[in-house]
Amino acid sequence: MIETKIKQIRDDLYCAEIPLPKNPLKATNSYVIRGNERNLIIDTGMNRPECKNALLWALDKLDIDLQKTDFFVTHLHADHVGLVDDLSAEDAVIYFNQPDADILNHKNLWQLVCSLAGKHGFPEDLVDMAIDSHPGQRYSPKNPVDFTMVEEGDVIECGDYSFRCFATPGHTSGHTCLYEPKLKYLFSGDHILGDITPNISTWLDDSDPLGEYFNSLDRVYDLEIELVLPGHRSLIKDCRTRILELKEHHRMRLEEVLQILNGSAPLSAYQVAAQMTWDLIADNWEDFPLMQKWFATGEALAHICHLEAKGEISRIEQGRTQLFITRQQGGENNR
Repeated sequence: MIETKIKQIRDDLYCAEIPLPKNPLKATNSYVIRGNERNLIIDTGMNRPECKNALLWALDKLDIDLQKTDFFVTHLHADHVGLVDDLSAEDAVIYFNQPDADILNHKNLWQLVCSLAGKHGFPEDLVDMAIDSHPGQRYSPKNPVDFTMVEEGDVIECGDYSFRCFATPGHTSGHTCLYEPKLKYLFSGDHILGDITPNISTWLDDSDPLGEYFNSLDRVYDLEIELVLPGHRSLIKDCRTRILELKEHHRMRLEEVLQILNGSAPLSAYQVAAQMTWDLIADNWEDFPLMQKWFATGEALAHICHLEAKGEISRIEQGRTQLFITRQQGGENNR
């Protein structure tokens, strides 16, 4: 087994850092709550041997019996949901949200994503290669999972802890946090991260995940929170300051997208992404790793869709490709 870092946060509440090999996220924070009758694990890491061995090592050190353990998954990404099917006992409850479950268990998900990527300018000769390399395709559960669905306001009890489900769509359509009102703890998944910025992306051009994300940040801002326990990296003590920083980050990204589109010919999401600034060591867009191009294009489209929802840009259909232009240039919505 692979040793991993375990941090005790308070009585019967632990954080195990599950390594993500060759991934810029480095590790997933898997939270383990020890209960009287049943234990609870919040998020798991990817469905790959390195993650499984690390989590099993941590559970052994914490004397956690998987036969008496339930799971809560914040959202559908493989670094959070990957191992639940493999580690859960037959009678385990796996709490999840309906919108993400519909996507995760979609029979033709990756064929759909392929068609959408080409629609937004991603080079067709690279789409199949990107899908084959995608962690969601490689490291998610291999079989449909029998989830127990939770909604806003549902309560999950474990030992001395009482967790309230708090819907925070944006990072994914069904992303859900857990809030412990007595302690004022928020288990934030990828909704709020401290050392890095959550990726807000889409391939669906009729959605506005960034608008949903802003609304979710505003709702969390109103909560009394003493400590944020995120899905990656360090714990966060000043939640409201971090929320303001995240909103400012996306405000600047929106402004950058407008500047790119303003004065240019109509561009696809892929072409916009190629001109945006990214925190990667690469001399130019052509040198970007394939998966970083993929995620960058999805993020660019999410910002484009938000600007379109606000009426600041329009789209033009050129064959099967969607192009975008600012309204001040006279672009009309041709959807």
